[in-house]
Amino acid sequence: MMLNHLELFLLIIEKGGLSAAGRELGLSPASVSERLAALESHYGVALLTRTTRSISLTDEGRTLAEGARRLLAEAEELDSRVRLGAQSLSGPVRLSAPVDLGQARIVPIVDRFLDQHREVSVELNLTDGFVDLVSQGLDFAVRYGTLADSSLKVKPIGENRRVVCAAPGYLERMGVPLHPDELHGHDCIVMRFGINSDHQWSFLVDGKPYSVAVRSRRMANHGELVRRWALQGHGLCLKSVWDVQADLDGGRLIEVLAPYSAARTALQIVYPGTRSQPRRVRALIEAIATELATDDRT
Repeated sequence: MMLNHLELFLLIIEKGGLSAAGRELGLSPASVSERLAALESHYGVALLTRTTRSISLTDEGRTLAEGARRLLAEAEELDSRVRLGAQSLSGPVRLSAPVDLGQARIVPIVDRFLDQHREVSVELNLTDGFVDLVSQGLDFAVRYGTLADSSLKVKPIGENRRVVCAAPGYLERMGVPLHPDELHGHDCIVMRFGINSDHQWSFLVDGKPYSVAVRSRRMANHGELVRRWALQGHGLCLKSVWDVQADLDGGRLIEVLAPYSAARTALQIVYPGTRSQPRRVRALIEAIATELATDDRT
């Protein structure tokens, strides 16, 4: 019964309200409210702050949500092991990855994993924005860059090379920059990450870090759109080589400023440190990490 109450509590958080959670389970609002009240009575604290328009977690509710996800994952794994045997993997995995990397590299790995493990299901969230793993109930995420949230655990994969590139037509029209300083005279297509934009492009000049503030008329929070604009000849972009390798090989984009080796970014898998990962999650993490780490583009 307690596990059912915890599942309902997490569903209320996910759906953003008692009525929406009730509709998902075929329960009346009164029944959902009664079960939530029983849970709050059991712990002797308020778990949610409710208004007519929204709900929010109390500190105790946030603690319970984190523990509930861990407990339910462990219960589900135990059920799977008993039903299907210790060597079988089953159940859902929820993960997030950047759009371009996800489409080019993560999706094929996931497809192979699902072919091997027929009882596993995967929900893949492709986004270039920040994702809160705990609040969105994600098992892990593949991310570029340094880790900002110290509560997450990290599995390093490697360093990803970034390249400055543009369409041949743009370079014919505007010229090829031969030094990072010449970027001041070019249109640069910039990525936005939440409230931050990537207007500072980093290089190595004479073996030392060198940063250039670029100007842009086009900025997006979606890596695929940045790549598309570059392919259409609208300017230079700074992209992971994974994202544009096929375009470089096909001559649709041309790398520039290669001697100045744009700074590399970390590539890693992050996951909640307070959560015990089911075997299916650990297995997919290992599959992704192994394949990406052996790619010669890291």
